[in-house]
Amino acid sequence: MPESKGAASGGTGMKKTLSIWNFFTIGFGAIIGTGWVLLVGDWMVIGGGPIAAMIAFLIGAIFLLPIGAVFGELTAAIPISGGIIEYVDRTYGNNMSYITGWFLALGNGILCPWEAIAISTLVSDMFGGLFPILRAVKLYTIMGADVYLFPTVIALGFAFYVISLNFRGASAAAKLQAFLTKALLAGMLLAMGISFIKGGPSNILPAFSKATGPSSTTSANNMFAGIISVLVMTPFFYAGFDTIPQQAEEAAEGLDWNKFGKVISMALLAAGGFYMICIYSFGTIIPWTEFVQSTVPALACLKNINMVLYVAMLIIATLGPMGPMNSFYGATSRIMLAMGRKGQLPSSFAEIDGKSGAPKMANMVLAVLTVVGPFLGKNMLVSLTNVSALAFIFSCTMVSFACLKMRKTEPDLPRPYKVPGGKLGISMACLAGSIIIALMVVPFSPAALKPVEWAIVAGWLVIGLILKAVSSKKSA
Repeated sequence: MPESKGAASGGTGMKKTLSIWNFFTIGFGAIIGTGWVLLVGDWMVIGGGPIAAMIAFLIGAIFLLPIGAVFGELTAAIPISGGIIEYVDRTYGNNMSYITGWFLALGNGILCPWEAIAISTLVSDMFGGLFPILRAVKLYTIMGADVYLFPTVIALGFAFYVISLNFRGASAAAKLQAFLTKALLAGMLLAMGISFIKGGPSNILPAFSKATGPSSTTSANNMFAGIISVLVMTPFFYAGFDTIPQQAEEAAEGLDWNKFGKVISMALLAAGGFYMICIYSFGTIIPWTEFVQSTVPALACLKNINMVLYVAMLIIATLGPMGPMNSFYGATSRIMLAMGRKGQLPSSFAEIDGKSGAPKMANMVLAVLTVVGPFLGKNMLVSLTNVSALAFIFSCTMVSFACLKMRKTEPDLPRPYKVPGGKLGISMACLAGSIIIALMVVPFSPAALKPVEWAIVAGWLVIGLILKAVSSKKSA
């Protein structure tokens, strides 16, 4: 294993069990989730057709590749849990390290309860149509969303399963991720097969056309504008590749760190290919202008073709949120672990369970957040989606600048994997991250944050600074 300042050795209690394949499935599962089922129709409408949506997701994956390579270089050189805290600390100091880690904890951690809500929503809205008993007992309405008893209980069952695996350690969680990756691939193959048998390439035409769906309308006037409209959304759907380096300390002994550095980029490219294939497949089953008229069209079109296939895809879609929940749960707990080790959070966050090698306090905090999710209703966390994306890309951009600076400050650091193109490649990562941040903060941008979302960002920062002050006072 490469040497690193502050890197954890075998005496930290972390179990070293994760293989290259485990790391790939952790990242791929976190990226994909269930958005491809729920939102593929919206992507087509916003872009003005499947072709624009496919091009946008291809460009989005390529755009983020330099950032993925940066993570690969730093993680292979400094393979510790929550390494992002270490990278920024060694280049820009403790305060910036804390802000970066705290925002990444927000960006990743909030997706655990959100995925629990997604499961509850799918069970309620989709399975509820087949089995009305699932919506027989309404608990309450919150922010315009109805919360039902049985979907909530089912979502809690999924959540408790993911929580229990993460308390047992990274190896148990990785086995679930491998299974979910196969399930997602089965969903993609199912869509491809139906497209091949029932559909045809002509259904993807016209190449550009204004359309209106149940929840979105084409605002672009040409294909180029349509591509841009979808492109600004793609960072939301590629978020998750950073979960790979967060668990690097649990890599199996003898892991090839050069190959590890390439895994992050491979997960991004695989996710891009997955999205493009799904958009094409669903866009060619029936004419895409008809496809987008239904709520959750990826499921609605299958229901009209074959009920068995519909139920199969619905099961896969319901399992989908478990992937991101599992990946982000593990990644966020390691971020909190790293912050506890640095004294940025109370020392209890640095404690490791002697038997499982899992972070104890971080797992408990995330368990509470995840279990609360299904009770909040599907509209409660909508405004946090953009906040999560900004927190994620801000942290990624800080890592890119840290990587560039470390090439100057620590030129002799062993680097089993290096960013292709050297400093130019790293600079491209810095530029890509900065452009995406600008799209989110500049007024009038399609992805600009709203006032309530800025309030959430400010509130999270204030809470974080208070916690840091308390931790610093106790350690003084």
